[in-house]
Amino acid sequence: MVQPALIAMKSVAVAILNWNGKNWLEKFLPNVIAHSEEVADIVIIDNGSTDDSFDFCSKNFPSVQWIGLEKNHGFAGGYNEGLQHLAHPYFMLLNSDVEVTPNWLLPLIDWMEERPALAACQPKVIDYQTKIQFEYAGGAGGYLDKDGYAFCAGRMFYAFEKDNGQYQGRKDVFWATGAAMMIRRSAWIEVNGFDADFFAHMEEIDLCWRLKNRGYSIGAELNSTVYHVGGGTLDRQNPMKTYLNFRNNLYLITKNHRRSALFFHIFRRLILDGVAGIRFATETKWPHLWAVVRAHFSFYVMLPNMLKKRKLESPHIKEINNSGLYKSSVVYAFFIQHKSKFSQLDPRSFVQ
Repeated sequence: MVQPALIAMKSVAVAILNWNGKNWLEKFLPNVIAHSEEVADIVIIDNGSTDDSFDFCSKNFPSVQWIGLEKNHGFAGGYNEGLQHLAHPYFMLLNSDVEVTPNWLLPLIDWMEERPALAACQPKVIDYQTKIQFEYAGGAGGYLDKDGYAFCAGRMFYAFEKDNGQYQGRKDVFWATGAAMMIRRSAWIEVNGFDADFFAHMEEIDLCWRLKNRGYSIGAELNSTVYHVGGGTLDRQNPMKTYLNFRNNLYLITKNHRRSALFFHIFRRLILDGVAGIRFATETKWPHLWAVVRAHFSFYVMLPNMLKKRKLESPHIKEINNSGLYKSSVVYAFFIQHKSKFSQLDPRSFVQ
C-alpha cells in the first residue's frame, strides 16, 4: 500500500528502488545510512516485492521511510510512482547494489546549490568488484555520439579503463547515470519524470536529453565516488538487456533527436543495428540476434506513440544544450580506429 505524501525533513531524499532485493538492502543499506543520514532522508520505493524486504527494513532500519507500490512498475515507472510522494528539493536516485563513500552527497549538493541551471548530476561510478576500474553504468559521466550511441568517460562499449585519477573535478556531460543520479525535484516534475514505456534501461538518457532540449545542464561531480555492482537486476549477457537497449535507443532518438532529418537518422541507425545483428550471428549469439529483431518490431509498433511524444515535447524546447555530444561516430572510433579509451577521442569533436 502506498503511503501518503511524506514530509521533507531534509533537502535530499536518497530514493532506493527495490524489487525482491532484500539481499542487496542487507548488504548495502547500512553503508548508505551511515554516510547519508546526516544530510538526507533515506527512502525505499518498493516495486511490489514478494520477499520479506519490508519486514527486514522495518525491523533493522526503522529510520528508513518506506513507499510500497502494489506491483512491479519497472525502473522507470517505479520511480515515477514513488517520487510523487516526496517533497524534497533534491532526489538522489540510487540503485540498491551501490556502495557509497563518506561525504559522497555533499559535493553533489553543493554543485546543485551553486548552479541553478544544473538539473541533474552524478558521482564517479567505480566497479564494486575491482574497486580500480570504471563501471558500465555511468563511469565518469555519460556521452552520446551522432548516431545516438551512449558511452562514458572511462567506459566505451565493453572496454573499461582503470581509474588512475585521469577524470577529476566537475564537468558537463550529456547524461547522468540512473544508478546514482541527483536531480532537482522541480526539473523532474517539469519533464514528468521517466518515460515508463522504457520500463528499464536508457530511461535516464531520455530524461537527460529532454532536460537538455529545454536548456538545462547535466553534470558529473567526480569529487564524489560510489561503487556499483551492476547487473543486480539484469546481467549484461542477458538477451533481454540486449532487447531493451536496442529498442529503447530507437525510442530515445525518435523522441529527442532535433539536429537533422529524423527519419534519415533513424534509417541510418537501423542499418547500424543490422550490422550489430550480423555480428551476433557470426558469434553464434542467436538469442541476442533475435533480441535485436524483436527490438525493431517493437519499435515499429510503438513508433506512432513515440512520434506523438516527440510532438508533445516540441512546444517546451528552448535553447538546446548539446554539451557532451560527440559529433563523430563512437562505433567507428572503437571498432575501426581501435580507440578504446575516452581520452583517445578528439576533444574538438565534442560540443562544449
